Amino acid sequence: MEKAYELEFTGEKSGSLYVNCCGLSRTEPLHSFGPAFKPHFVIHYVIGGKGKLAIGGKEYPLKQGYGFLIPPEELAFYQADETDPWTYVWVGFSGQRATEIVQSTGLSLTNPVFKTDRGEEFYEAVKDMLEHKTFSVANELRRNGQLYLFLSLIAESAHIEEKGETDKGDAYVKRAVEFIVGNYCNPIKITDVADYVCINRSYLYTLFKNSMGMSPQQFLSAFRITKAAELLQITSLPVESIALSCGYTDPLVFTKSFKQMKKMSPSAYRKEMQKGETRKNKEYLQQIEDFINQVNKINS
Repeated sequence: MEKAYELEFTGEKSGSLYVNCCGLSRTEPLHSFGPAFKPHFVIHYVIGGKGKLAIGGKEYPLKQGYGFLIPPEELAFYQADETDPWTYVWVGFSGQRATEIVQSTGLSLTNPVFKTDRGEEFYEAVKDMLEHKTFSVANELRRNGQLYLFLSLIAESAHIEEKGETDKGDAYVKRAVEFIVGNYCNPIKITDVADYVCINRSYLYTLFKNSMGMSPQQFLSAFRITKAAELLQITSLPVESIALSCGYTDPLVFTKSFKQMKKMSPSAYRKEMQKGETRKNKEYLQQIEDFINQVNKINS
């Protein structure tokens, strides 16, 4: 017989993310679940022992330090080992942002397994949920707070299994582009971008060259100059203000970068735009539109 401490939380369920159930189990040899499904997300983390998971047409051997996801309405089977049955904690959860948050950790039906050495923290989070089991606003907020902590441990330090190098590379590039788009107005450097996505600068360079045909520095400069060109066209701000608005603390460096990309100074570009819908004007506008579309495509 499985030795389990499990709680199902009832009542009206609504909100961005909330706990449906949680528990701690010390299983007997060959103890199993399924094939069956749950109506909500469930994540298990193996504290000790070993077993196996079958889901999505694949089987995964699992031991201490590994965890696994079962998405809602997905048929799954898992079983403890015959000689070294596992002990695990689990949390079931739902909410308007549940799918989005799970996806952001890298877990999915095709990548349901993760590995991390944060076992004690997983255990403490679930233990705290079990200790605050009564119905009250305070306890509900506390349980949901522990759920966020539980998921943050996965996002922070888990190594997602079975995830292809191409998928990981695309994810790094997407996050780097998001960071640049959100911070181009600040004097950021490529080391700041690499630090944000948690990879070294040389690897980020390789990923950008493979994905976009340019280096991260070239992308940052191109995005800044593209935004500056927009401001020159649609505002009457001084060139120095536009430079500062696009992350350049030195107007001379801005002018040099602008001339290198646009083949004319910022002042000359503004005059060219003010002449009306000339052929050259249309070509510059198309360049701006094409570049912005490229960025939007990466972020979609």
